[in-house]
Amino acid sequence: FSFCPAVQGLLSKLSNFLLCRWTCQSFCQSCWECSCCQPSDEEVEILGPFPAQTPTWLVNDKNEDKDEDSDKDGDNTAADPPVTPQDASPDRRRSSSDTSRSTYSLTRRVSSLESRRPSSPLIDIKPTEFWAMGSKKEAVQPAVLRKPYVPADDYFHKFEPRLYSVDSSSDDVDSLTDEEILSRYQLGMLHFSTQYDLLQNHLMVRVIEARDLPLPLACDSSRQDMAHSNPYVKMSLLPDQKNSRQTGVKRKTQNPVFEERYTFDIPFLEAQRRTLLFSVVDFDKFSRHCVIGKVAMSLCDVDLVRGGHWWKALVPSSQNEVELGELLVSLNYLPSAGRLNVDIIRAKQLLQTDMSQGSDPFVKIQLVTGLKLVKTKKTSCMRGTIDPFFNESFSFRVMQDDLQDASLVFTVYGHNMKSSNDFVGRIVIGQYSTGPPESSHWRHLLTSHRTPVEQWHSLRSRAECDRVSPASLEVT
Repeated sequence: FSFCPAVQGLLSKLSNFLLCRWTCQSFCQSCWECSCCQPSDEEVEILGPFPAQTPTWLVNDKNEDKDEDSDKDGDNTAADPPVTPQDASPDRRRSSSDTSRSTYSLTRRVSSLESRRPSSPLIDIKPTEFWAMGSKKEAVQPAVLRKPYVPADDYFHKFEPRLYSVDSSSDDVDSLTDEEILSRYQLGMLHFSTQYDLLQNHLMVRVIEARDLPLPLACDSSRQDMAHSNPYVKMSLLPDQKNSRQTGVKRKTQNPVFEERYTFDIPFLEAQRRTLLFSVVDFDKFSRHCVIGKVAMSLCDVDLVRGGHWWKALVPSSQNEVELGELLVSLNYLPSAGRLNVDIIRAKQLLQTDMSQGSDPFVKIQLVTGLKLVKTKKTSCMRGTIDPFFNESFSFRVMQDDLQDASLVFTVYGHNMKSSNDFVGRIVIGQYSTGPPESSHWRHLLTSHRTPVEQWHSLRSRAECDRVSPASLEVT
């Protein structure tokens, strides 16, 4: 037959393709039948993308699932055993239908295990890489990923609400400039100076003035006078807040000029470790003293010997109310005479009750046995001071059997000639003490007769004492 050139070229290419395919098939068949390509006991045969050895727990679950499926379908045939490298044949290895069926079976088993056991391990099936095999091969094992089961309650307990709360006081004001602080809080600025005297070994602090203080409405809504402020400044060297100083009160002004100097007797090396704290306070006779703002300056960051002047912007203070002051009391009991001796030594940093001359404080001491007021005594009045020295002694007749039921109520007042005396603070020492320091002082008295026991006590408000001590309710 004669064909056109195009048909002859097509037949030539077709014959070459069939000859090449037959040659390759014959070569692969002869290569497989040779002994060098047969799997040995030390080698592993990899079937597709899955590992050669199947975990025991997966084989058991697979057999159980097959038994359940056979019961549902009515088929009583037994489940086929897992394929091993020794049982595999070339036809089975080349069968794509068997590979698809095994893929579907394994996927179904893993999904069923996940639905039944949330904490069961998962198999990380990675693609198999083919490379030149050595004489010794190890079995390829799947990587097991175990996800720990976390209850819902434990998960939500990990959240810390304080990290998500909005609190202006928690801002890092150290990274802000004075202009940024002033624009953010708008509490005004304070002008002061510091210098250390090496000859006298004391730190000199000068409080000069303050500017643009806020109106009282922004600090305390319970004030009667909302049009003006009556500011004064309290200063201390942290962490010792007890040894503090206080300026006079400037009446009805938002730009007070103080021009007052104070000294702190402290060694130079110790002064460099301290932080100078200024608190600007608004005085109110008929309400409470409100803290407008504060300024803290670390003395290690400045040249104390050379000194300097600073304008610092006020920042909000976490302490809204001013402390009421402290009282130093000494107690001594004489069991043979049946006498309880009380010494009122001194007080310091009392709450100022008079705007012009500080305060005129005195102390009232009242003995309460059980819930009955027995005796009342008081000290003399100290004029124009908030750091009075009393040094007065009092004696109460208390029998030893009644000492366990006794309570001493100490109340500090500011003398007022025009109206009733101004309440400053109170503490109760005895059976109905107002706090742990007072209870500790009373226990030392009971265990050490004939020995004076003295201790500083922080004054408390009337409402706090009435809430925790029944003896405070029995006195006026």
